[in-house]
Amino acid sequence: MLDTANYTPRLKAAYKDTIRGALKEEFGYANDMMIPRLDKIVLNIGCGREAVKDSKKAKAAVEDLTTIAGQKALMTTAKNSIAGFRVREGMPMGAKVTLRGDRMYEFLDRLITIAMPRIRDFRGVKPSFDGRGNFATGIKEHIVFPEINFDKVDEVWGMDIVITTTANTDAEAKSLLKHFNMPFNA
Repeated sequence: MLDTANYTPRLKAAYKDTIRGALKEEFGYANDMMIPRLDKIVLNIGCGREAVKDSKKAKAAVEDLTTIAGQKALMTTAKNSIAGFRVREGMPMGAKVTLRGDRMYEFLDRLITIAMPRIRDFRGVKPSFDGRGNFATGIKEHIVFPEINFDKVDEVWGMDIVITTTANTDAEAKSLLKHFNMPFNA
């Protein structure tokens, strides 16, 4: 049986043991609080037209995202009515979840080591940062995660993944994620 009281995720232990020291040496930080770290990971599935036609599609997206994240996902709703798209205010449109702490490190580990290598024709992720040290990427098929049973999936969803760090610059954030073995293509 797994002893969860003393369990530390693999990437969290690697961050504490080696990555912090490597970043401090690379950027010459004056104290340990300046070293960038992961803050949170936000996952989002937008259902779009499918949710307009059938509200059960948004519920299926919530269930799939809950399975992937290991934590209850929230259903997102439309903020405004758009007649041209047949969307009404309050209509379910997708799912989102915010991961912090151990679940964040576990998800990042599964994303990098299991899910990304299963993506068809994968050549790495484009390093798209926002200028403040936050990284965003997308996955076209959520079925690359091993938690999803392919036989029970009725709709294949795309997924947005936003990794928020405490880094001040994009170079610091890219270096942090490279130490976590994020497969950048450039």
